[in-house]
Amino acid sequence: MNFLNTEQTTWRETVDRFMEKEITREYIREHDAERAYPYSAYERIAAEGWLRLLIPEEFGGFGGDIFDYALMCEGLGKFGFDFATTVLVPTFTAMNIVKFGNDDQKAAYLEPFMSGKMRFSISISEPSAGSDAASTKTRARLDKDHYIVKGQKLWCSGAAARDVVIAMLVRTDSDVAKHKGLSVLLIPNDTAGLDIRKLPTLARRATGTTEIFVDDAMVPARNLLGQEGQGWEIITDHLELERIAVSAAYVGNAQTAVDDALTYAHQREQFNQPIFDFQVIRHMLADMQTQVDAARLLVYRAAELAARHQPCAKEVAMAKLFSSETLQTVSRQGMQILGGHSMLPEADMERYFREGMQCTIGGGTSQIQRTIISKAMRQR
Repeated sequence: MNFLNTEQTTWRETVDRFMEKEITREYIREHDAERAYPYSAYERIAAEGWLRLLIPEEFGGFGGDIFDYALMCEGLGKFGFDFATTVLVPTFTAMNIVKFGNDDQKAAYLEPFMSGKMRFSISISEPSAGSDAASTKTRARLDKDHYIVKGQKLWCSGAAARDVVIAMLVRTDSDVAKHKGLSVLLIPNDTAGLDIRKLPTLARRATGTTEIFVDDAMVPARNLLGQEGQGWEIITDHLELERIAVSAAYVGNAQTAVDDALTYAHQREQFNQPIFDFQVIRHMLADMQTQVDAARLLVYRAAELAARHQPCAKEVAMAKLFSSETLQTVSRQGMQILGGHSMLPEADMERYFREGMQCTIGGGTSQIQRTIISKAMRQR
């Protein structure tokens, strides 16, 4: 039983078929190997209208809910979380613009995003500000009708792709408490003064993880998202959406890791029989599928609560924690089942494993999720 109604099941199957027939695992494998951004796939997804899913109808979107979005993310993560990232990350900023943007910003950014002509990237972390994002040091000083921005950002996904606007967390006031002196600027990635460098990371090779050196970049004051000092509220507002979305994508990739290992176990023969016939392999696969099913149900629960606009911080943290660690676990066990074959790119399992290693860090570490869960468990 998957707890989905007919419409939801059809939607998930639609995305799954799209990934199988229109994108393909070979395409994703190739772009990972070449560290190349999947532009053509992104354009196909935009052409399907899926970038409009969460955007309210009044702005030209479909007005779908977060459960619909989670089902899409599960499908997009089928052949690797990195690919799903190319769609997920821009959406988080688009939804910030829906909530915090002024009319001019909504007009300037939302339709180009939905049509696939503009992407967004999020730049929060710095060398000395990771989980403690409020320690941001990158400075933005207002000079007449421009902000002068100077500093360094790190671990920014997709910032080096073309037609990208970066939602950058900056400090606009150093004389107040650190959470209150932050703001968000929308900065095109071709702005003079930005030096964006792709990093040779273990995972997220196609989307690209970057560091950004900002040397007196001039950003129009009209590019301020929300109000000065509202940055912390803005960057934390999308965390619920982000963590549900990435958790769903983890589950999609984890399921494929199990499916690939299961197929190999039936095809690979040793000692005159398929290795699936060995109890130790069957039990590994049983544990893997059980863990994936449990992760999926945690994600669906969190998404359903969020779609109903009910408080769900604990449930979202549980979904993020368990689904990310599930992808790590089943991809590692998949490596074991595939043996030496798992080390080859064409087996895909090594890519699932690499991306799984990143998943317990990005979007809030497992330690942060456990902290959120335990706080909710505190007896009053």
